[in-house]
Amino acid sequence: MLIMLLKLQENRREDTGKLDQRVAIITGGGTGIGRSIALEFAKEGADVVISSRNMANLKKVVEEIKSLGGHSLAIAADVSVAQQVCNMVKQTVDKFGRIDILVNNAGIARSAMLLEMTEQDWDDVLDINLKGVFLCTQAAAKYMIEQRYGKIINISSIAGRGWNRPGRANYCVSKAGVIQLTKSAALELGPCGINVNAIAPGAILTPMIPPEQAKQFVEDRKKVAVLGRIGTTQEVANLALFLASDDSSFICGETIAIDGGRTDLM
Repeated sequence: MLIMLLKLQENRREDTGKLDQRVAIITGGGTGIGRSIALEFAKEGADVVISSRNMANLKKVVEEIKSLGGHSLAIAADVSVAQQVCNMVKQTVDKFGRIDILVNNAGIARSAMLLEMTEQDWDDVLDINLKGVFLCTQAAAKYMIEQRYGKIINISSIAGRGWNRPGRANYCVSKAGVIQLTKSAALELGPCGINVNAIAPGAILTPMIPPEQAKQFVEDRKKVAVLGRIGTTQEVANLALFLASDDSSFICGETIAIDGGRTDLM
């Protein structure tokens, strides 16, 4: 009997984290910023659902979360397809019974000069980066409204506030749209007890940066940040944790930059 009790104590996760008893969905959760947010939320007690179009990456993160003693679910989904988003949300509710936190992190880039950018380049980026935020917010908010509680965190970019590098028109427009969608969603969902905010990262080294460009990327971005360096995915995750927790209970409709103090935005 004593051995059984000891095993039960070992397997029981103590409620000491900022997100205990919360259920979070993180899109684009297999790599980069999404992965760091998923791990940070799991450390703080949340049950974490991660999605992306790459199941292999998701499975790796699920194993990492399990090693922390957390509970996780991986769902392959394209956030630009309404039916797949609805299925992701339904699977989450079926598994964990609720949705408390949504992090709209899935994003892509297709760089090209404006006169050379194809219609497909434009559509692909807007579909994932902006339409995906709309679809996921719409699907998850229906459950949050019933609970009278929810935290929605949209990952935008400082590119949505200003940019001085050519070839990113589609990306900049998509991220600016996320900022405005955040404000609109906050206006409509705030009275229902749902905090909607956005994070606008500056230079963060993620798998979105091709390896052959990484060194130059770091050197260029260091020069235009007051802090003289680029940021880490963990630093973005720390901010996401703040917005997902009740520490940020009176913040709504805001976009918070995390960029080291950029001096080059137009």
